[in-house]
Amino acid sequence: MGKSRKTPVILLSLSLFLLLSLAGCSSSSREIEKRSLVIGLALDKGKESKTEKILNEKGVGYSKRNLVTITHQVVITQATSKGAKEGSTQPKSYVNVSSTGDSLIQTVQELSLRTSRPMFVQHMKVVVIGEELLRKMNLQQVLDLLFRDYEIRESVLVFASKGRASDTLELKETSEFPAFLLTGISENQFKSTRILPQVTLAKLTGKMNSNSSFLLQNVIAGNKEIKFAGVAVINGKTKKLLGYLNEDEVEGLTWITGKGKGGIVKTFDTKTHQLVTYEVLSIKSHIQPHVKGSNISFDVKVEAKGRLPEHWVLSDKAFKNEFIKRVETDSEKEVKRLAEHTLRIIQNKYKTDVAGFGNRLRIKYPKVWEKVKKDWDQTFSKVPITYSVKLKINEYGTSG
Repeated sequence: MGKSRKTPVILLSLSLFLLLSLAGCSSSSREIEKRSLVIGLALDKGKESKTEKILNEKGVGYSKRNLVTITHQVVITQATSKGAKEGSTQPKSYVNVSSTGDSLIQTVQELSLRTSRPMFVQHMKVVVIGEELLRKMNLQQVLDLLFRDYEIRESVLVFASKGRASDTLELKETSEFPAFLLTGISENQFKSTRILPQVTLAKLTGKMNSNSSFLLQNVIAGNKEIKFAGVAVINGKTKKLLGYLNEDEVEGLTWITGKGKGGIVKTFDTKTHQLVTYEVLSIKSHIQPHVKGSNISFDVKVEAKGRLPEHWVLSDKAFKNEFIKRVETDSEKEVKRLAEHTLRIIQNKYKTDVAGFGNRLRIKYPKVWEKVKKDWDQTFSKVPITYSVKLKINEYGTSG
C-alpha cells in the first residue's frame, strides 16, 4: 500500500519539474530574440574603422592596443522576414560589426557599449583569419578565446584569407549570407580537387597540439565576390603563416594524400593535340615509408577511377582502345607532374610536411619517428620520394 501511495507524489513532482524546464526554455528563447545572431567572424590585424575613430575621439575610451580587429556577421531579422518594399532595393540580410583591441573577449564586450543586443555566437558557422594577422601573431594565441568559449561550437569552419578577412564577409548579392556561402563552397569537394577537406575548430585544436605544420583553405575577395583560391601553409612550431600553395599545387597535394572526392585532369591528346578531360570518380593514395639504417624514403602509389566527360578529338576511332589508353597515359603524366611540382614546393621552398608523410612514418616505424620527430620538417625536406600513378577510364558518357 505504501508504495502505491508514493507513486502519484513522484509523478506530480516529475510533472512540476518538466513544467519548470519548459518555462526555462521559453524564457531562454525570448532572450535570443533580444540578441544579435552571429553567423560569421573575421579576424584581422588591428585597424580602427572610421566609426571607431570618431567614437574614440569624442569619448574617453579605455586602455588598449589595436592588435586585432574582430568583425561579426550578424543576421538582420527584419530584412529576412519582411523583405524590401515594392519598388525599393532589396536590403541586405546581414550587417558586419567591427571592433578593435587586443584582448578578444574585451573587444567583443566593448560592443555592448554600442548595441542593445549582445552577441549570440552559438549558431556561428565560420571564422576567417586575415593574412597580416596570420603572419604577425601566433594562431594559437589568436584563437584561444574560441577554443575555450563553451558557447562556440567545435564544428565552426576555419579559413584563411589572402587580404583582409572582413572583405570575405561582404557580398554584392543582398539576399545571400557570406558565412553560409563559405560553408556551401567548402562542401563542393566532390566537384574539385582544389578544395581541402573541411577544417573545424575541433580539428584545428588537434593540429595545434601536435606541433605539425598544417593547411587552411584560402579565400579571396574581389568586387564583393569570393572564391576559394589555394591554401595557406601554417608552420607547426611558430603557428604563423609560411606562405601559400596555389590552386594547381592544392590539386597536386590532393592526389598525393588521396583526400579528393572529385575533379578534372585536363590534358592534350599526344597524337591530335586536341583537348581531353578526365573526370575523377574516386581517388586512392598509399604513402609507403622505407627505412634503411639512417636513411628514410617514401613511395607514393596513386590510383583513380574516372570517366571521359569531354574531348575535342573528332574521329570515329576516338573510343577505340588505343585512344583510351592514350588518355589514361597522358592523364597519369599530368597527375605525376602536379604531384612532383607540389612536393618541390613544400620540400624545398617551405621545408614543411603538410601531406602526412610523417604520420605514415610514425605508424609503421614508431621508434624511428621518436628520433626524428623533433626536427621532422627539416628531415622531410631532404627525403627522396618516388611516385606511381595509375588512372582508369570506366565510363564514357552517353555517346560513343
